Amino acid sequence: MLTFSGIEEARRRLAGVAIRTPVLRSRQFDESADASVFFKAENLQRAGAFKFRGAYNKLKAETETSRVTEVVAYSSGNHAQAVALVSKILGLKATIVMPSDAPAAKLAATREYGAEVVLYDRYSESRDDIGQRLVRERGALLVPPFDDYRIMAGAATAAVELLEEVPDLDALVVPVSGGGLIAGCAFAARHLRPEIAVYGTEPVTAADTADSLAKGERVVIETPRTIADGLQVSSPGRLTFPIVQETVEAVLLVSDDEMIETLCWMLERMKVLVEPSGVAGAAAVRHRKADFAGRKVGVILSGGNVDRDKLAFYLATAAAT
Repeated sequence: MLTFSGIEEARRRLAGVAIRTPVLRSRQFDESADASVFFKAENLQRAGAFKFRGAYNKLKAETETSRVTEVVAYSSGNHAQAVALVSKILGLKATIVMPSDAPAAKLAATREYGAEVVLYDRYSESRDDIGQRLVRERGALLVPPFDDYRIMAGAATAAVELLEEVPDLDALVVPVSGGGLIAGCAFAARHLRPEIAVYGTEPVTAADTADSLAKGERVVIETPRTIADGLQVSSPGRLTFPIVQETVEAVLLVSDDEMIETLCWMLERMKVLVEPSGVAGAAAVRHRKADFAGRKVGVILSGGNVDRDKLAFYLATAAAT
């Protein structure tokens, strides 16, 4: 189970290893959103995303209790980089299953950290099946991207740090993929501040968690097509979804255009580079997808890994509108 004591253990493991990322403010963003917004800048985390927190907590805990020499993970990019970097730190061999259309920067960084990359077609092949086959063949430990309590506990430490700096937040807004980040952050936030309202954010074309909440059970959608490559899952996690059901107010939907506009605005005005997946929460607040007026709102900027050519396209697109 996910427990607050498990989150505290994750904090102890991550102390001195993970970056305590800054909390950023922007007067102009506050004015546009009609709210006081506090950005937890996990785009500045090691490997460029919050994923380092969960990957390190999971692998460090496993190596404390058993002999681990090789790991396998599957990811569109940020979890891949995190597992590769953590494996390098801990002296483990890593094999990462990644989609062939993953951002080139994420592929390159994963290889540079020393991992072997196995490519697949996300629209016709199952990364789960490939990962499980590699685990059997190599006798490796599987490091899932979200459906694991230690992964969730590590991710939750971002919310704990944010609430230490801004303890009276009225709301917390978190991007949603398989649910590891929002499950961990919502659980921690509600433990520390029971009255806080936690919102998830998904692309309109990748609304698997929103649809699941509406139906009251996990649903499976076709592999979504969106610029937010880190949010392209087909269904929320088996372990994460019940936590989301209990702790999350609602899941807000944003368009690709809204993510592009917010990404470019933050880069130009705040001098902060956030990838489309990482900026989804900020886009939901900026485009007023819920009533945040007059409230103190925390937003997790979950990652900042963007290909240069795609960034140039986003900037050109924003300039043309």
